[in-house]
Amino acid sequence: MNVNEKIKILIADDNYEFGNTLKNFLNSDSELEVIGMVGDGEEAYDQIIATKPDVVLLDVIMPHLDGLGVLEKLSKISLGKNPIYIMVSAVGQDKITQKAIALGADYYVVKPFDISVLIDRIKEIKNYNPEELKREMAGSRELKSQYIQVSKKDERENLEALVTNMIHEVGVPAHIKGYQFLREAIIMVVNNINVINQITKELYPEIAQKYSTTPSRVERAIRHAIEVAWRKRRCKNSRKYIWIYYFSR
Repeated sequence: MNVNEKIKILIADDNYEFGNTLKNFLNSDSELEVIGMVGDGEEAYDQIIATKPDVVLLDVIMPHLDGLGVLEKLSKISLGKNPIYIMVSAVGQDKITQKAIALGADYYVVKPFDISVLIDRIKEIKNYNPEELKREMAGSRELKSQYIQVSKKDERENLEALVTNMIHEVGVPAHIKGYQFLREAIIMVVNNINVINQITKELYPEIAQKYSTTPSRVERAIRHAIEVAWRKRRCKNSRKYIWIYYFSR
C-alpha cells in the first residue's frame, strides 16, 4: 500500500447505531476512509468482492450469513489480495475466536472496546507482513494474542461488558428500548439478589426513574425484547435462557 493512500475500510455490522458511530470515529482520522457499511453477511460478502477494501470490520453475529460464514464463503474464492479481517463481536468465546482465526481473521475485537486501540491496529496494516504473522503464530498456540486488549477500569464496567455479551449472544437487538432496560435489570439483580423478590415494586420503578418512563413501560419493553430475540432465533430455548439468567442470578 502506498504510504500516502488512505486505508479503505468496510464495516459489516447489523447494529446501525454502533456501525455509524464507528464510521464517524474512523473517518475522523486522516489516514482512514470508511468506503461502505452493510448490515448482513450476504451484503458483506458481495461488497468485499466489489469494493476490495483494505480492512473489513466484520461482526460475528449478523442476519442471513454470520461473520464466520462470510469468511468461510470467501475462503473458497480468489480475491487476489485479501483484506485484513478484524472480527468485531460482543461474544468472546474461545471456540469462536479459534474458528475465526482458522478461517483467516487477523484480529478479534470484543465489545465494548477502545476505538483508539482499534485504529492503532488498523494502521498496522501498512507494515503488515503475512509471512511474519504466520511464523509468529506457528511458534505459539496461544490464539488469544489476536485479541485487542481492552482496559478494565472497574467492576461495574466489567459486569456491564459481561451482561452486554450475554444479551447480544441470545439475539436481543441493541436498538430497541427493552435492550437497555433488560441490561439494567440484570445488573441490578447481580448487584443485589434481593431485588428479585421486588420486581414490580422496586426493580421496574428504579429503571423507570432512571430512564424517565413508567414501570409498566419498562416491563412491556423487556417482554418485547425477549419476544424479539425468541422470534429472531426461532428457538424456544433462547427465551427460556434469558428468563432463567434474569431471574436466577
